[in-house]
Amino acid sequence: MLMVDISLTEEQISMQKMARDFTKKEIVPISKELDQAYEIKFNWEIYRKLAQKNFNALMIPERYGGAGLDCLSSTVIVEELAVGCAAIAFTSASNFVTAFPIISAGNDEQKDRFLPIFCDKVSPKLSGFALTEPDAGSDVSGILTNARLTGENYLLNGRKCFISNAGLSSLYIVFAYTNKSLGVKGISAFIIPGDSEGITIGKIENKMGFRASQTAELVLDNVSVPRSNLLGEEGRGFRIALKGLDLARIVTGGAISVGVARAAYEVALQYSKERIQFGKSIFENQIISFMLADMIINIEAGRLLVWKAAYLMDRGLPFTRESAIAKVFSSDAAMKITTDAVQILGGYGYMKDYPVEKYMRDAKLLQIYDGTNQIQRVVISNLL
Repeated sequence: MLMVDISLTEEQISMQKMARDFTKKEIVPISKELDQAYEIKFNWEIYRKLAQKNFNALMIPERYGGAGLDCLSSTVIVEELAVGCAAIAFTSASNFVTAFPIISAGNDEQKDRFLPIFCDKVSPKLSGFALTEPDAGSDVSGILTNARLTGENYLLNGRKCFISNAGLSSLYIVFAYTNKSLGVKGISAFIIPGDSEGITIGKIENKMGFRASQTAELVLDNVSVPRSNLLGEEGRGFRIALKGLDLARIVTGGAISVGVARAAYEVALQYSKERIQFGKSIFENQIISFMLADMIINIEAGRLLVWKAAYLMDRGLPFTRESAIAKVFSSDAAMKITTDAVQILGGYGYMKDYPVEKYMRDAKLLQIYDGTNQIQRVVISNLL
C-alpha cells in the first residue's frame, strides 16, 4: 500500500501565504470588473504581475527562468489564485502546463530555445495548447489538421477550436497528423511561434464563465515549420498530449476546482451567519448548516485527491488514474458547492452584486475542459 506524506513544508506554507496575499491585493479587486465586461478583453497588467512572481512559470526549471517548483507546490499556489478568479488562475497555470510537453519531450536545443519564452518577467508571453478541433473534442483521433514534410519543413493545415490564449500567444504546441493511416499513432506535436506566417485567429468565443481569459479558433494555412520544431519524434504526439493532459487535470482541473469551491463556500458561510430570518441567522437552521458541512467535506476531500496525484507525479510514479479522479471529483464538487452557495444566498445569489453566480458559471467549465468528466470516467474505468 502506498504511504503518502502530503504535509506541507514551511517553504510551501510560505508560498501559499504569498499567493493568498497576492490574490487578495491584486486579483479580487478586478475579478468582478473583468467578468462583467461586455467584451472579453485580456488584462495584460495582471498577467505581468503574475509573471513577476513567477506564478506563470511555476514548474519550469530555474535554468530557463522558471520557479522550478514541484507539482504539489504548484497546486497549492494555483488553488489560492483560483479563490480570487478561476480564469486568471487558469491563464497563469496554463502557461507552464503548455510548457510541460517541451520539458518532458523536447531535446536540449528546444528547451534552451523555447522555455525562456515562457518565463519572461519583463514582457511576459502567453502560450496555447492546440489539440481540440470542431469535430475532435473527446475523440482525439478525429483531428483533421495535417502536417506534410517538404524538404526540411513541415506544412501544417487545419483549424483548431476552443484554444485558450489563441490570438494572444507567442507560442503554440500544435498537434497534427503526419500519417493519418496510423490513427493516433500518426499524430505528431509541433512547436510553432505565434507570429508564423499562415496563422490566423478565427472566432473569439463569448463564454458563459472564465471571461477573463480569451478562447478562440486557431487557423493554420500552409504554416511552414522547420523539422527542428518537431517535438519528440513523428507519431509521438498523442502520447505527448496525454502526458500534458494528465498534468493539466491536476493543476488547471483539480486545483482550480478546489479554489473556486472554497471561494463559494467562504461567501456562503459568511452570508449564512449574517442573514437573519425568523429572529435568528439562517446558519442556525440545520438544513443550511448541513449544506455548509457537505461543502467543506467535499473541499477537503478534493484537495487531498489533488495533492495525492501531485505527490505521485513528483515521485515519478504512475498518476494518470489519480489525476482523472482528482479532476472529476473536484470539478463535480465545485459545481455542486457553487450551486448550493447560490441557493443559500437565495435571490441575492442570483444577482451579479454577489460573486457566487460567477463561481457557478466558472465551475461549469471545470467539468468540461481538460477532458470532460464523462471521458475521465472512461479513463478511470479502463485503469481499474
